Amino acid sequence: MADNKLVSKPEWLKKKICLNSSNINDVKSLLIGLNLHTVCQSAKCPNIFECFSRKTATFMLMGNICTRNCAFCGIEKGKPLLLDNKEPENTAKAALNMGLDYVVLTSVTRDDLEDGGAKHFGRTVREIKKVMLESRVECLIPDLKGSLKNLEILLYSGPDVLNHNMETVERNYRLIRKSADYKRSINILKNSKIIIPDILTKSGFMLGLGEGREEIYQLLFDLKNADCDIITIGQYLSPGPKNFPVQKYYSPEEFEEIKREAENFNFKSVISGVFVRSSYNAAKVFSEIKR
Repeated sequence: MADNKLVSKPEWLKKKICLNSSNINDVKSLLIGLNLHTVCQSAKCPNIFECFSRKTATFMLMGNICTRNCAFCGIEKGKPLLLDNKEPENTAKAALNMGLDYVVLTSVTRDDLEDGGAKHFGRTVREIKKVMLESRVECLIPDLKGSLKNLEILLYSGPDVLNHNMETVERNYRLIRKSADYKRSINILKNSKIIIPDILTKSGFMLGLGEGREEIYQLLFDLKNADCDIITIGQYLSPGPKNFPVQKYYSPEEFEEIKREAENFNFKSVISGVFVRSSYNAAKVFSEIKR
């Protein structure tokens, strides 16, 4: 059972950063002009101003309305809009304008689409690589309802990293991810390695949703068993009063301790910290692995 009592925010949640307001405004104007969305804005990411200040962003494809209703997520839920056929090309234009050599794409979940949006992801990957020949692309995808065919469509478009977030431990799925399935999500990562082994796989999860240490250990075990390469671990921050309440704020020391436990599984990279998010410093992580 979740504890609905508010947990006081600790001191370490205060983050001081130097911001370039000119870059922030430029990124916002570019996104508006090309009718693009970012998960940074829609999911109320705490790193948004830092990333926009460095002229980076995670592009969110297929609108900003999700067909699912996960209790931890701040993205709007409901009936999504029709796909914007210009979005793949406009995303490539934005990435080129921002000077990105590493582009992260994600999307809302589109259970209303037969392919879950796999073809739209694929078109966007190809458009980016067409105008930026040396660019790397990471796709942070929904579960595509577990369809192997749709996963293949996406993978054969040529992403460099396939990212699918587990979000939380298995027990929490029925509480905060009712439309998702733990084993289905694990299999996305496992099957990606089977289809194209050279594509790096990545997954992330949050702490503070009522999980126990043994459950965290089991999740890490399952991710290693799926041959996942990169793990990100961050603090859950409730995006609003209607969302699932934070059950615990983990200290920086606890994040370091859990990182050491994760490193014992010999993943290629483990990023763990209070403000870590799935696409945070993704380019740096990729370059370190490929070095």
